[in-house]
Amino acid sequence: MGLFFSNESYLGVDIGSSSIKIVELKNQGGKARLLTYGFSENLDDLDQSDPEKISGIINKICAEAGIVSRKAVSALPTFSVFSSIINLAGVSKKDLPSAINWEAKKVIPLPPEEMILDWKKIDNVERAADKNNIKILLTGAPRTLVKRYIEIFKNAQINLLSLETETFALIRSLLGNDKATVMVVEIGAKTTSFTIIDQSIPTLNRSIDIGGWTITKAISHSLNIGLARAEQFKYDLGVGSSAAADNAIPQTIIDSVSPIVNEIKYALNLFQSKNNKKVDKIILSGGSALLMNFTSYLSKMLNMNVVAGNPWSTISYPLDLKPLLDEIAPRLAIAIGLALREME
Repeated sequence: MGLFFSNESYLGVDIGSSSIKIVELKNQGGKARLLTYGFSENLDDLDQSDPEKISGIINKICAEAGIVSRKAVSALPTFSVFSSIINLAGVSKKDLPSAINWEAKKVIPLPPEEMILDWKKIDNVERAADKNNIKILLTGAPRTLVKRYIEIFKNAQINLLSLETETFALIRSLLGNDKATVMVVEIGAKTTSFTIIDQSIPTLNRSIDIGGWTITKAISHSLNIGLARAEQFKYDLGVGSSAAADNAIPQTIIDSVSPIVNEIKYALNLFQSKNNKKVDKIILSGGSALLMNFTSYLSKMLNMNVVAGNPWSTISYPLDLKPLLDEIAPRLAIAIGLALREME
């Protein structure tokens, strides 16, 4: 059921590997207001090669949530998108596009004709005096992937206003105008993405094929229980629980998240050694961000500030929904950031 009636609003549609989340926002008096939201999770191997099936799920969510808008922004998965920062020196404004295309050929992983490229000029605050040096954030996605997303929304009869990367959606929903140097760790069902953001620009992106589902399966295997029960245990006990009878579960979770911890350490060292700059804090996103004691466990392991991201901080919503919205916040961070794009 929709929370408010709206004639003009926008959707953020987050299509994951085993879930779809949709948030509908409206710009009201200069502030984003939540109209409604819906999601479908634990979808068995959501087949990205079947646009019609995904379109059907999207429309079912829209119908059940009372979603009104048919205008949407969606995101390409981080692990499918290439990004790089390139430096150009002595290039005029007129020659910039051709210079970027030339440099792109040196760094993109696929032939240029198989990629759709986009670029953004970075305001180089630290080297403002050097006007001849231009920093460019280059992003690229496979044409086949972009075509698939366009087909999904066409089948769903939803107007796809734009496609962007999950990273920019997370920057919008979790950081806003905060220019601090932070790492965002997005723990999805099957993958975890690590992005270090400096001055609102993603400067380092990495991902591994380990996510929340990895933890659930490990608990299921360790205790010989069903996946649904293992999922419940995962959130009930979390990391570092002192419950003696259930000691196996927290230890299994610790073992499962150790590759995530190791990847965070590696990315931090890589960034700090290259840029001679420290990351101020780590923000967790994704469903597993709410594992009990997870933020404090990571904070202790890494000796730095770790927090669960709050994508509702700039959103207006009924206060009686706060407990529920706080509970699902990390799951909806990408969808919220996508819908917020139209609030800018």
